[in-house]
Amino acid sequence: MLNQITKILITLLIIFFLTIFFVGLKKKSIYDTKNLVGQEISSINLKNLNENKTITTQDIKIDKYTLINFWASWCTPCLYEHPYLLKLHKEKNITILGINYKDKKKNALKFLNDNGNPYHFLAKDHSGKQSINFGIYGIPESILLDRNLIIIEKFIGPISKEDFEYIKKIIKKI
Repeated sequence: MLNQITKILITLLIIFFLTIFFVGLKKKSIYDTKNLVGQEISSINLKNLNENKTITTQDIKIDKYTLINFWASWCTPCLYEHPYLLKLHKEKNITILGINYKDKKKNALKFLNDNGNPYHFLAKDHSGKQSINFGIYGIPESILLDRNLIIIEKFIGPISKEDFEYIKKIIKKI
């Protein structure tokens, strides 16, 4: 009798957890930031990683487009997207702003020294507070802006080959 009650309880627990799991899958993620597309970033004011300077809105408005990339040396997917960022660095009409996220400066600089530096500007976000202002909740993430600081696209996760081709297509439009 005790054995049957145990089996029933275990079965009910499994059903309970599976129900919660499948209900959770159907809910919209609270971290969905795709609604940022079309919004304007009011201003940028970030501390430079290497120097005692501030990177401002005027600094990144030098090209028609800006890609803001949040990355860290400890982030394996950041290494995956890095070759695409290096290729984008060679393109015209785009400035790449790298924001180093919750990383040690020496590790970040070693990562760039070992793998190449695709960034025109390099900022730091050691505490992770600046990333919140951009709607970032994990890395790597990137935001493509036009000259008016309107968000054209947000890339959650590493820049892929398809994302790279999409960005190239956008920045080559005249």
